[in-house]
Amino acid sequence: MPTSAITPAHPAKRPTVAVILVAAGRGSRAASAGAPPKQYRPLRGRPVMARTAEAFLAHPGIDRVLTVIHPDDQALYANSVSGIDDPRLSPPVAGGADRQASCLAGLQALAHDAPDLVLIHDAVRPFIRRDAIDRVIEALGREVAVLCGVSVIDTVKRADAAGYVSETVPREGLWRAATPQGFRYAEIVAAHKALAARGITGVTDDAAVAELAGHRVLLVDGGADNVKLTTAEDFDMAEQRLAAEAFLACPDVRVGTGYDVHVLEPGDGVTLCGVFIPHDQRLKGHSDADVALHALTDAILGALGDGDIGKHFPPSEEQWRGAASTLFLKDAVRRLAERGGLLAHCDVTIIAEAPKVGPHRDAMRSAIAEACGITIDRVGVKATTNEGLGFAGRCEGIAAIATATIRLPLDR
Repeated sequence: MPTSAITPAHPAKRPTVAVILVAAGRGSRAASAGAPPKQYRPLRGRPVMARTAEAFLAHPGIDRVLTVIHPDDQALYANSVSGIDDPRLSPPVAGGADRQASCLAGLQALAHDAPDLVLIHDAVRPFIRRDAIDRVIEALGREVAVLCGVSVIDTVKRADAAGYVSETVPREGLWRAATPQGFRYAEIVAAHKALAARGITGVTDDAAVAELAGHRVLLVDGGADNVKLTTAEDFDMAEQRLAAEAFLACPDVRVGTGYDVHVLEPGDGVTLCGVFIPHDQRLKGHSDADVALHALTDAILGALGDGDIGKHFPPSEEQWRGAASTLFLKDAVRRLAERGGLLAHCDVTIIAEAPKVGPHRDAMRSAIAEACGITIDRVGVKATTNEGLGFAGRCEGIAAIATATIRLPLDR
C-alpha cells in the first residue's frame, strides 16, 4: 500500500481532570490554643493549604483545583492562597456537616464543567508526589475508582475491649487508605447522590462510597511519604523534612563577613542586635546605628556578592534617618530568598567595654532569628572587650564583626 494511502491514527483526547481539596474540617489534634485549623497552619513559611494546592497545580494534567472549606474559613482560605496566581485554582465552596456532605458539595460545584475525572484529596497531605498523581490518572483509564494507599509492612494486632491483644492479623493484602482517591466524575457523583437519597450519612471515605455503589476500587501506591498532618508531632517531622529538602536543594555554600563601627556619644542607651539596652551613651548614626545588625547585613550581602548596606540604603537618603536596622537585615534576607537561597547560620561578635551584652544575649539571638526567619540555634551572639586598648577600649565607639553562611542553588 502506498504511504499516501495510510491514514494516521489520531491520538486519544486527554481526559479533563479536576481536583477537590477537602478542607472543611476543624482538626483539633494538631492545634494549640488560638491556632487556626491545621490546613491553614504555616509549614516552613507557607500555609499547608497553599503547599497542597501547589502540588497539584504543578502537574500539567490537572485542569482545575477546587477547595471545599468550612463556611467560617473564607478569610483564612483567602490569606493562605494569596500568593498563588493560577487561573486553574477556583474559588472555594462551603462544605457540609461531615466529609461525605462536603465532598458532595465539591462534586456538585463541578457540575457545570463536568470533568472526565476527579481526584479527591485531603488538604493536609501536602507531600503528594507527581508520580502518585500519574498512577491514579493512568489507572482511571481502565477503572471507575482508584485509591491511593500504602501497603502495610508492620505486624498488625487486634485488641480486645480491655486493651489486650486478641488476634494477630495477617498483613498480607492489607493497605492503609490515603488520598488522592480518583474517580470517573459521572459515576462518583451518581454514587454520592444515591447514598444521600437513601439517607446514608457519615461515610468517611470516598472509595467506600464507590464500593457501596457496587464499583470495584483499584489500589495504587501513593508513597509512604504522602503523610496526613494530624498531630503536633506530624508538623514537627514535616518541618524537619522541608528543612532537609531545602538544604539539599542549595548545595552552593558561601560565607560572607561584615564589619562595622559607630561612635559613642552621650545618650540614654544603645541598640544592638535589635535590642535596646539602657546606657549613659548612645551610638551615633543616620539610622538607629545598630552596629551589630549592620555588620550582619553586610555579611549576607557579601556572601551574595550584592554590594553592601551603603549601596542599598545610602546614609544620604533622608528616608533612612532613624530607621530600625532590622529593615536592612530583612532586605538582605529577602535578596537571598529571591536567589532561591537560605541563611544557614550567622554569628556576631560585639566589641565594647560597655554595656554588658551577656544579660541580653538570648533576646538578641531571638531578635535576629525572627528577622531572618531561622531558628535561634542558627544564631550566635558573642561579646568581648578590647582590654582598654584603642577606640573601643577608651569607650569612644562600638565595633562588630559578623559572619554569615548561606546556601544557594547551583547556577545553571
